[in-house]
Amino acid sequence: MVVNYNHAPKSQLKQGLRQNWQQFLLLVFVNAFVGGMVGLERSIFPEFAEQEFSVQSTTAILSFITAFGFSKAFANYLTGRLINQWGRKRLLISGWFIALPIPFLLIYAPSWNWVIFSNILLGLNQGLAWSATIIMKIDLVGQKDRGLAMGLNEFAGYFSIGLMAFLTGFIASEFGVTPYPFYLGIGLVLVGLMTTSIWVKDTNSFVEYEQQIDNSQSLGNIFIQTSFRNSTLSSVTQAGLINNLNDGMIWGLFPMLLLGLNYPIQTVGLLAAIYPSFWGFGQLFTGKMADHYSKKKMLFWGMLVQGLAILAIPLMTGIYELAALAAVLGAGTALVYPTFLTTIASATSPLERGESIGTFRLWRDLGYVIGAILSGILADFFGLVVAILAIGALTIASSLVILFRMPIEQSSK
Repeated sequence: MVVNYNHAPKSQLKQGLRQNWQQFLLLVFVNAFVGGMVGLERSIFPEFAEQEFSVQSTTAILSFITAFGFSKAFANYLTGRLINQWGRKRLLISGWFIALPIPFLLIYAPSWNWVIFSNILLGLNQGLAWSATIIMKIDLVGQKDRGLAMGLNEFAGYFSIGLMAFLTGFIASEFGVTPYPFYLGIGLVLVGLMTTSIWVKDTNSFVEYEQQIDNSQSLGNIFIQTSFRNSTLSSVTQAGLINNLNDGMIWGLFPMLLLGLNYPIQTVGLLAAIYPSFWGFGQLFTGKMADHYSKKKMLFWGMLVQGLAILAIPLMTGIYELAALAAVLGAGTALVYPTFLTTIASATSPLERGESIGTFRLWRDLGYVIGAILSGILADFFGLVVAILAIGALTIASSLVILFRMPIEQSSK
């Protein structure tokens, strides 16, 4: 029997992946479509900017990532603040409605400013929809399988990013960078919106149920504690910011580096797809690891591996070397991504969890903004190599913050 979560008595609600597998898998499916919207841009946007709009400055090209990061960060925090009052499903549907015009704006954009606007909408879509699916899965599975749940969620999203990066690169190589690659986005939005509206159930009742049996201490000021004061939460938050700072650099500069090495757009799409694909697939394993092994060690090693891989990028020019490096970078990112969310969920009460995750994701996605601005300025003034090395050094520094500031986790609540 399928329980109607919105009206079920508390006695009928049971948290767990097995008990709620149908809704859980449906949310995994939905998040794959959410991630696919970002994948539309991962491999072809530098070429799109230069060919269609004659945008050549690195800083100007990366402005689309800056716009995306600002709006996504805002939407993440807004979702965290509103999710208990508005409901998870309502915010998820709102994210899909905001995404409806994005493919059409990219297809018919008469100027680069239209592209910037489309990325503001994309950031709002991602902040609302991806955040909602994360919190809904945590609601469904409870404490035991949080890591596995986050691994499956992030796998779906980031594998879809990689798949779309490859497909758009292939389509662009055959038919041009516009409009055909962006037709994929129309299908993603329509299927995601219809699936969410018809079949996804809200999970607010699970929050009320878990709150009754939870004995976590209140954080007080959730924003301050998550951002600065709580040594566990703030250590995770700074690592999340640096992780997306380096991801923003990879998103914008890696395709430029490959084009500078005279790789064709189809090869650029393939190499750009390897990193998020390994990131996605790896989380099928690292999510479950976060349920059983030291979260602090996973975060430290994940950030360190990312930093070392980024430092090695300027040394590689061969396609197989670059492919291997992208895989290592993806594996390092896979170590930290579900672990970020699992750590926050374990350190917060059910009613405070949404806002704490929203605060974390606010700072994390501001990393896109800082990364795009920093790497763009460094690349314009000192070259791509200096920009890449600087981002790698910052990533290693973040791993040291985890090592020396984050406490060893206590036994599970």
